[in-house]
Amino acid sequence: MEHYICIHAHFYQPPRENPWLEAIEYQQSAHPYHDWNQRITAECYEPNSRARILDSNGRIDRIVNNYSGISFNFGPTLLSWLADEHPATYRRILEADRESIRRFSGHGSAIAQAYNHAILPLCNYRDKITQVRWGIQDFIYRFGRQPESMWIPETAVDLETLDLMAQMGLKFAVLAPHQARRMRKRGERTWHTFANQNIDPSMAYEIILPTGRRMALFFYDGPISLAVGFEKLLSDGTAFINRLMGAFSSERKWPQIVHIATDGETFGHHHRFGDMALAYALHSIESGSKARLTNYGEYLEKCPPTHLVEIWENTSWSCPHGIARWKEDCGCNTGTHPGWQQKWRTPFREALDWLRDHLAGLYDDETISYLRDPWEARNDYIDVILDRSAESVERFLIKHGSRNLSSEERIRVLKLLELQRHTLLMYASCGWFFDDVSNIETVQTMQYAGRAIQLAEELFGRNSIESDFLGILQKAQSNDPKHGNGRDLYIRNVKPAMLDLHRVAEHYAASSLFRDYPQKSEFYSYSVNREFSKTVSSGKSRMIMGRCRITSSITGESSDVEYAALYPGDHSISGGVRECQEDRPGETIRLDMIRAFEKDDLQSVLRIMDEYFGESTFSLNSLFKDEQRRILSILLKSAGTELEELNCRAYERAEPIIRSLMNLDAAPSNSFRNIATAVINLQLLRSIQADDLNPDRVSALVEDAALWEVQLDKESLECAMREKIEKLAMDCLKNPGDLPSLKRFTAAVSMAAKLPFTTNFFRAQNICYELLQNEYPRLKASASSGDINAKAWTEEFRKLGTNLYVRVD
Repeated sequence: MEHYICIHAHFYQPPRENPWLEAIEYQQSAHPYHDWNQRITAECYEPNSRARILDSNGRIDRIVNNYSGISFNFGPTLLSWLADEHPATYRRILEADRESIRRFSGHGSAIAQAYNHAILPLCNYRDKITQVRWGIQDFIYRFGRQPESMWIPETAVDLETLDLMAQMGLKFAVLAPHQARRMRKRGERTWHTFANQNIDPSMAYEIILPTGRRMALFFYDGPISLAVGFEKLLSDGTAFINRLMGAFSSERKWPQIVHIATDGETFGHHHRFGDMALAYALHSIESGSKARLTNYGEYLEKCPPTHLVEIWENTSWSCPHGIARWKEDCGCNTGTHPGWQQKWRTPFREALDWLRDHLAGLYDDETISYLRDPWEARNDYIDVILDRSAESVERFLIKHGSRNLSSEERIRVLKLLELQRHTLLMYASCGWFFDDVSNIETVQTMQYAGRAIQLAEELFGRNSIESDFLGILQKAQSNDPKHGNGRDLYIRNVKPAMLDLHRVAEHYAASSLFRDYPQKSEFYSYSVNREFSKTVSSGKSRMIMGRCRITSSITGESSDVEYAALYPGDHSISGGVRECQEDRPGETIRLDMIRAFEKDDLQSVLRIMDEYFGESTFSLNSLFKDEQRRILSILLKSAGTELEELNCRAYERAEPIIRSLMNLDAAPSNSFRNIATAVINLQLLRSIQADDLNPDRVSALVEDAALWEVQLDKESLECAMREKIEKLAMDCLKNPGDLPSLKRFTAAVSMAAKLPFTTNFFRAQNICYELLQNEYPRLKASASSGDINAKAWTEEFRKLGTNLYVRVD
């Protein structure tokens, strides 16, 4: 009998975007990365798209796409982010699915996921439909085919969810072994009830749903999945393979499938080098003869279910109490805060449920004037989310509009649908999974609720929605007294993040002081069409004034505004924004401000701004976090340049004297060592970033650092060295066969190896391997035919391979 192995990886991150910007803001806990999506991509998603298999000498023998050999799902919101922020990794994921179709008898390895990872049994029926529909449509949009299955978030299941999936054409689902209640063979009457996860996971089962629909179910191998996720099985690739192979039994008389399911982040993020362990296992299984890799779709076609099964409803893979982890204090937590309770989960869900139901009624009443079927329109709104072009919106409104809508009515309809999108996003499961209501994931769901509330109050003119919501939310008490309760967290973290078009204009005005925007530009999820702009400067001071139209790329709502912003040359910014007036008094005001500015009378400039813009003034602290960080970095760089010059002059004067003193056994002073630290780090950074690398200069600076016992800024220097090498590598890729480009690449890698810190060669190795596959064979053949240049290139490339630990011959 055939033996099959299938490894399923569930790749997911909660939606993290600021709902007013549609962009992820800086997350300090993800340092040194900008945010957690960036960090986990670097540690997991990208490495699995180019995983290493090493030879016996520890050199890279091959680089493979792990995704093509496993079963996998990616959360739709994560894929959307990857498509924008890491398109190369995104493309590799899509390519892997196409490759798996060729490998596995026409069955792709990718499966869909319910849209934003809500716990489906806790959703009302209407939300379940939308979550499943959006997940399917997002999958079709990206992978270009119908999904055969859908990952159920946290495998939290009930019969209604399975029936919906079957109704929408999905063929199977993957569950945890303890979710199987009882089983019987086809044709037999006796049911066998399970205890202690003892369902046999080596076959597919079929469930007959209350409506008569049927669906196949796979129950993954619990002990092996647990060992992979939590018992460090991935630390030894051979042990991983042996554990999988050891799950087959000679007593079974059917084609067996050994399959596991775990969080995809296990392979690299939770367990370093887990991507390599997975690549090694897949390669070993595929090159052996004892079992063959498969995916669920292929196995189901070859081995249809012979047994029927029933499940325990309202159960999940990550909560032994069913689905209580997402609604109450069941005892489930991360274990990192002994003594903390999770009673906050109940009022937190109550607050969101109240908001959802209250807004649903208002949505129903309002949309009936514009849409044929408001809820069917919501189900199809995913088409607009995936393509926000004017043509896409037009197609949607033609399909769902009950009549021709005016421009104002179109904006209103889009706002109503955005309100619904955010009431769905606020149910991402991570909002309840962790230990406290103050967790960033929980605060993120509050932001989505806040955006829904803001839209509702704009649309319906009811200012009590937020206060009623906060009245429930305040019952969610934090374990940390400094955070207070859910209401306090909302006031501190959600209210300051809220934007309207005027606040967007404030950010644009402040940013324009330090960045030249074209007349038409994209600014986060807004477009800016500038009618007029004037910048005046005097010394370090700078002032900008202008008029523009700000338009939401999401709803189409727009506003014509005029703005002014002043940078007086220190660390502050002041400005104002107001709606444009037809009589254009702003022209006179601008002239007054320019005259005051040219006289260096900045106090008068600020007074005129205050009088003209009234309460619509802003400061640096008014801006959102990423914009504050960017502007402060610019200001700091300017101030830092002056300090750098002073330090360099002091170092140049003192360094020969200190050397002479050291020859007399005198130790350098701490003040000199501090200056040396600043100067040597700066000079090293500039040397690495220079167009022409000078290894001798870099070596001398490293020696000086050792001499003066300087603490190097390894994080910044490694980043600069890595980026330099990757740029040189790309030059080689763009100029195949060019010897000077290759020599610069090799020299930079050689130099990096001598530095007192480890440089990440991941992307450089990828490019080296690509050259090995695509260029080296051709040039090696030319060298064998007597081509001197090709011979020199191949010899240099072998040196590069040695330095990058890539096996060439």
